[in-house]
Amino acid sequence: MEKRVKAEILQRLKNTEEKEGVRILMAIESGSRAWGFASPNSDYDVRFIYARARDWYLAVDLEDRRDVIEYPIVDEIDLNGWDVRKALKLFWKSNPAFVEWIQSPMTYVSHGNFRDESLKLLPSIYSVEKGIYHYRSMARSNYRSYLREESVPLKKYFYALRPLLAIQWLEQYGSAPPIEFHKVLTLVKDNQLLDTIHALLETKRASREKTLAPAIPVLNEFIESELGRLEGISLPRSSRKIEMARLNELFHSVLSES
Repeated sequence: MEKRVKAEILQRLKNTEEKEGVRILMAIESGSRAWGFASPNSDYDVRFIYARARDWYLAVDLEDRRDVIEYPIVDEIDLNGWDVRKALKLFWKSNPAFVEWIQSPMTYVSHGNFRDESLKLLPSIYSVEKGIYHYRSMARSNYRSYLREESVPLKKYFYALRPLLAIQWLEQYGSAPPIEFHKVLTLVKDNQLLDTIHALLETKRASREKTLAPAIPVLNEFIESELGRLEGISLPRSSRKIEMARLNELFHSVLSES
């Protein structure tokens, strides 16, 4: 990452704390840069979790208060965040965005114990069933919308391949899949398929974000085969423990840090 970009991101996060009167607990990179297949002109998808002073949450109108901070995308930096209470409620539902955020390999800010404690809770909260639903829907949507033409956006292959391999991870290990593409790629044992994906990775990393190219039959065959297989599977029912009490403990711990 360019030093000027990281410095600008950190400054915007600091400005957010000062302007909004919040504490940023964690800020990470999401999207293709965290996944490992960014183009040279990919946006920086900065996501953060923040907390307000304890008394802000002791309000009759709490449910009506805004629990996100969003900024318009005016350059290469896309920055927005969630209030910690919203984040933990979504965590309890195995929200795929939050689950990926806490696993991001690219960290801008980490204050207190929020992220570490969230990662400790992940195995007992995460629902394999919901994960498969999410990734199957993502792969199917991207394939049907973008990859069945003669000329296709190269990046959309990764928006189908990564979720399909994430599902294989869920089936094999029964735990939240890592977000880095190279880690789930270890599940591919077919050499022709693997070589094709590696070649596409090199092309993607050197190409502009919206680059179009001829469809790749080997990848389409794999995606179609996996989507067909997944249509007929019986999804495992979640056997996770109800961990709301521990999420409440984490919430109270965060507020006591202020």
